[in-house]
Amino acid sequence: MDIGDRPAWDSKIQYVLAQVGFSVGLGNVWRFPYLCHQNGGGAFMLLYVFLLLIVGVPLFFMELAAGQSIRQGSIGVWKHISPKLAGIGYSSCMVCFYVSLYYNVIIAWSLFYMGNSFQYPLPWEHCPVDVTTNETVKECARSSPTSYFWFRKALNITNSIEESGEFNPIMTGCLLAAWTLVSLAMIKGIKSSAKVMYFSSVFPYVVLFIFLIRGLTLDGAMEGITYMFYPKLELWGNVQVWRQALTQVFFGLGLGYGSIIAYSSYNPVHNNCHRDALMVSGINFMTSVLASLVVFVVLGFRAKNITLRCIAENLGLLSIMTSHESSQHWQPWFNVTDPSSVSIAEYREWYSQYGSMVGPNITDCSMEGEMNKGVEGTGLAFIAFTEVMALFPASPFWSTLFFLMLLNLGLSSMFGNMQGILTPLMDSFSLLGRHRTILTVCSCALGFMIGLLFTQRSGNYFVTMFDDYSATLPLVIVVIFETISVAWVYGTDRFMDDIEAMLKWRPPVVYKYLWKYVCLLAMLGLLAASLLRMVFKGPTYTAWNQSTASEMTLEYPGWALAMIVLLIVFASLPVPIGFFHSTLKSRMALNGRSEQGGSREMHRELYTKCSSTELPDSNSHRRATSEGDEARPRTAFLHIGSEHYRILPQQEEEDEEQDTRV
Repeated sequence: MDIGDRPAWDSKIQYVLAQVGFSVGLGNVWRFPYLCHQNGGGAFMLLYVFLLLIVGVPLFFMELAAGQSIRQGSIGVWKHISPKLAGIGYSSCMVCFYVSLYYNVIIAWSLFYMGNSFQYPLPWEHCPVDVTTNETVKECARSSPTSYFWFRKALNITNSIEESGEFNPIMTGCLLAAWTLVSLAMIKGIKSSAKVMYFSSVFPYVVLFIFLIRGLTLDGAMEGITYMFYPKLELWGNVQVWRQALTQVFFGLGLGYGSIIAYSSYNPVHNNCHRDALMVSGINFMTSVLASLVVFVVLGFRAKNITLRCIAENLGLLSIMTSHESSQHWQPWFNVTDPSSVSIAEYREWYSQYGSMVGPNITDCSMEGEMNKGVEGTGLAFIAFTEVMALFPASPFWSTLFFLMLLNLGLSSMFGNMQGILTPLMDSFSLLGRHRTILTVCSCALGFMIGLLFTQRSGNYFVTMFDDYSATLPLVIVVIFETISVAWVYGTDRFMDDIEAMLKWRPPVVYKYLWKYVCLLAMLGLLAASLLRMVFKGPTYTAWNQSTASEMTLEYPGWALAMIVLLIVFASLPVPIGFFHSTLKSRMALNGRSEQGGSREMHRELYTKCSSTELPDSNSHRRATSEGDEARPRTAFLHIGSEHYRILPQQEEEDEEQDTRV
């Protein structure tokens, strides 16, 4: 694609909304709060901010600056720095495709739940009755109405990944609708997707604030917030806490996908990308905090309701026991016939003193215990939240609002994922660039066809597999090579010079050392920790057992482990393939030219291309190069291997200098 004909954003706010919409996704709502809760509350937030500042922001700034300066997608940017690095861009495209496959399935689930929200009472509010026996369905009675609706009505899930089952026709239709929405929004590139962004990026914030205001009025909300933010600084000594914090920084900003580069490549060349990096990173973090507040006021309300129900059930048993044994010294001092008059603190104080005397049927009822049952991902969105919304007055309204928010969060991230696939392909292959519409439609059609894997009855297990393993290691590898490319191959000083030419001011020198050492070492540490965890813990998944109506952890079978390995290998393989292909190609070109007679003119033509940048007096050449920047990519970005260089004698070099000054 010609840079002069490159599309551009209509306004700065359109670009910011696109970047925020991509980086702020479902993970901010259902992953960050869980990590914060499990890893020390406020202490985890402090650690997250620290890693965000020293690793997240510098890498985000690096990708923004590279895309804006070179004005290409991920393939073109890294190929421009060195042809041997083109594989980095292809790996980014592969990971974007993997993520798009299962991300759109989550959008399909949101569509299904949103469609089922237009009825009262909500279908997951009560357990259904078996018409043959006229009794409550056993699977539902043993679990809960929301769990039953999710696992049996929505997914109709099998007991393990080895039982594939037939296709789920309703989910297949929802997946088709999801891909159709993405295709229509992306069909004209950023011109069409940016208009959708005005709604899809802003609407989730409106819903989060509405839920926060509503949630703060609920009984148990303040207990939930206190439980979340209570700092546990001792967890800073746990390596796994650091690994999870860095992983969340990494994936929360969307590093390595190529979407950041693609979006910034449509910016004016003098746009202040440093300010954009700080702004988008800050918005991302504040969104995570806002989502955490919403999640924990809701979970606090849920935990208090469960605890009060537990107390009411135990008081019913105690009432029966005291009616037969009136003289027992363990008799409660409160009114066991009126559960509403008994507080959680009173019951727990009595239970701590006399619980061991009343038998196993009377249990402890702890709000902290319920809060400790941390829920994340689909369990938070489709089980815990649906359970709470069923308790709200006008529950269909709140349910529709919540799943419409999830739908928009998913769509705005999907637009970024698709841009990370389409932009590099159109920039690198002119034929595809001339047929944007066909490429978009065909990509979405291919995504739908492969996505049928996730609409089987066992499809949720494949979603878990892709989410856990298809992107993590390949993306970390991609960002490691990106950092090496900029910091060590191209050079941080030259990169800072290019940024200074764009911004008209030089970024702080601290970025130079963060890129060269801190970010690189942090990414290598994350890669090592992820590999060690995978090897020693072993890949597992959570399955739903229909007979016991409970979840259980299973190991992947051999063929599934092979599938995980292939997913990681296929996404990472373009990096070494690109390196060896470029090296082989350059050596073949060098040998081919040498075999054409070995004439001096052939050697002069070959070497003057490289030696002009090494001449002691090359100012005129540099001026000529800079004047030609708009017509073609700068040769300064194009790293050429050492096999293209030859030390020339002094006299010959002077002759060459005269010949190359055109």
